[in-house]
Amino acid sequence: MNSTAPSSADLSYIGDRIAQLQAEIPPSVCIIAISKGFSAGHIRTAYSAGLRHFGESRIQEAEAKLAQLADLSDCTWHLIGHLQSNKARKAVQLFDWIDSVDSLKLAQRLDRIAAELNRIPQICLQVKLAPDPNKHGWSPAELLDSLPQLAQLPHLHIRGLMTILPAGLSPKESLSLFLKLKDLGDRLQASPVCPCDRQQPLVLSMGMSGDYPTAIRAGATQIRIGRSIFKTSSSDESI
Repeated sequence: MNSTAPSSADLSYIGDRIAQLQAEIPPSVCIIAISKGFSAGHIRTAYSAGLRHFGESRIQEAEAKLAQLADLSDCTWHLIGHLQSNKARKAVQLFDWIDSVDSLKLAQRLDRIAAELNRIPQICLQVKLAPDPNKHGWSPAELLDSLPQLAQLPHLHIRGLMTILPAGLSPKESLSLFLKLKDLGDRLQASPVCPCDRQQPLVLSMGMSGDYPTAIRAGATQIRIGRSIFKTSSSDESI
């Protein structure tokens, strides 16, 4: 993790970059700042520039940051990485949203834990739209088959779908897959056993620093941006 406090150059860059993103992205699209690997100071800078949604993927790292940022009471914290079942309890305790629920077994475990903790986390169901050994998630067919069981999980507030595309796709290929997620969302909402809250717009979480304009074109309601917000000359090149 880049635990170094942001320099004055970092502060200026992050603020300017967020202002640019907010000017070009429709206000209906939520920006989730992917803050994994960056310090609490970087998050405070993004918060001061107007962002309120932050994404972390490592439980231990997130727990330390949330403690340091407890005064920012209106932040919304998203778990965006693969969640191992043995860390599910801590995830329910820490996060407002769990965006990477990638199997029925995990969803059922989270529902049991949420009942015990008297919490109702916001959930996105992760879908794998193309073969990729490095990604997790339901296939579209598996997800549709799981809808009756998902609808029986009263302690999860299922808000929509999330996907992460394989690396190296062309813009045309990315657009095609993002449109598949949009179509799957439409099919989910049309199902008589839709597990999502019909009183709220369906969330489509798709698009990252390299492809978010294409995702927005396809109907994204949430985009996950890390490198394009926090990447400065002093940042870790591996993030």
